[in-house]
Amino acid sequence: MAAYLGDGHTEADGGPVRHIPVMLEEVLEALAPAPGRVVLDGTFGAGGYTRALLAAGADVIALDRDPNAIAGGQALLAESNGHLTLIPSRFSLLADHAPDGGLDGVVLDIGVSSMQIDEADRGFSFQRNGPLDMRMSASGVSAADVVNRAKAGDLARIFGFLGEEKQAGRIARAIEKRRASEPFVTTRDLANLIEGVNPRKAKDKIHPATRVFQALRIFVNDELGELARALFAAERALKPGGRLVIVSFHSLEDRMVKRFLADRSGRAAGSRHLPMVEDRPAVFEPLGKGMMSASKAEADVNPRARSAKLRAAIRTTALAGSADLSIFDLPDLASLDKLGA
Repeated sequence: MAAYLGDGHTEADGGPVRHIPVMLEEVLEALAPAPGRVVLDGTFGAGGYTRALLAAGADVIALDRDPNAIAGGQALLAESNGHLTLIPSRFSLLADHAPDGGLDGVVLDIGVSSMQIDEADRGFSFQRNGPLDMRMSASGVSAADVVNRAKAGDLARIFGFLGEEKQAGRIARAIEKRRASEPFVTTRDLANLIEGVNPRKAKDKIHPATRVFQALRIFVNDELGELARALFAAERALKPGGRLVIVSFHSLEDRMVKRFLADRSGRAAGSRHLPMVEDRPAVFEPLGKGMMSASKAEADVNPRARSAKLRAAIRTTALAGSADLSIFDLPDLASLDKLGA
């Protein structure tokens, strides 16, 4: 979920990145905003998508669980002449905020924002030393709670799956050993330990701590669970003909969106190991030719776009399917609730 930014930096590294809405032209084309249409922006952030949707004449319901994003959006709210509703909420709850007649569109830009990265006191980055926090909602279990309380085996699974870190076991054991004498408090403290365990090589494009920080952020904010629940919520909230647009930045996220849309396509599924599943009415029809990437021209201007993947689909008249998380094949990781104070 950390987009590569060039010069050896990623969003997880925390290099300075001016917030630019990713694949804005493609998002607008897929959503087809117009006067009279109601679109929900589930990841308001700096308001890039929302501002463009309002300019196209649509009414926008915008959500964000980050209180700083909600505070920063008050000026746009005041300028909107009643066409914007700005709500502090997780996007997994988007169906709770949809109008009775349903939504004409839902857009989600998955991942951490450059604004969060740039705020040292949020603890998302080790390039700017700060508290080991990483909470998007500024409440609940922090990254420090996870690092100082989780068992080494649980840490290794978190780092391995959510960060795809090859040295997950070694790093987890080193964390366990060190915290016995002194707990981890700051981002730089953890990054220095990781670099000691897994020194940076000349050929490495990213810092050795990048994948661990990514994994911690995803785990602390339950980002994969949030995405799964948001997809089910969008399915319930979109009216027939409504459009779902997801922009993701990591293979884990994109794989989840791809699996969801495949499951809801109505096509028979199965394998040589499993019996065929009968055709079902399609809940979503694909929009476009599958996954889209940002253009080279955009990636050159906006480094965050380099890893962006867009998938879009149109809601049919079929009934929503069951909210079965097993379709995503998510790992059974440690319970977040048990790691807090």
